[in-house]
Amino acid sequence: MTEVVRCAGGWLFDRGMAGWEVTVIVADPTHSRALDILGAIVLDLEDSLSSATHELHPDAVALAGELFESDDRIRCGVLETLDRGGSEVTLLGEHCPSELDCRVDIVQHRLSVAARAFKKQALAAAGIPVATVAPLETFRSGAPVWAPPVDLVPVAG
Repeated sequence: MTEVVRCAGGWLFDRGMAGWEVTVIVADPTHSRALDILGAIVLDLEDSLSSATHELHPDAVALAGELFESDDRIRCGVLETLDRGGSEVTLLGEHCPSELDCRVDIVQHRLSVAARAFKKQALAAAGIPVATVAPLETFRSGAPVWAPPVDLVPVAG
């Protein structure tokens, strides 16, 4: 959970403020205060993966590259989502699995002033106090075929 806040807390907050329903699925949802501060709905990973049906199809999916490699159910779901092309897939953190390297581009999100303030509080709640929060968060993202998200901007290479 701390990795989500550290890597994407500002982006999640800004998306929530823009009207997105932001849901974070974690292995242990009992200590979700940091994600609550960011306005995210927190769900249990195993409960979500074991659900036979999913009522909603997400517009965007974000996950750590390590999670993609460690769970075949997640790996298959992400690859299916990329193949279908209807959802944005974003990788958090530095690690990009080689299987996804050619399917995602480096992108950045510029945090609003409010996102920086809320991320700072969320980091403190997660036990990672910081003096300042960087104005940019960097990800790897595969955009959906319908349109690129306006809050993730490609990094000039």
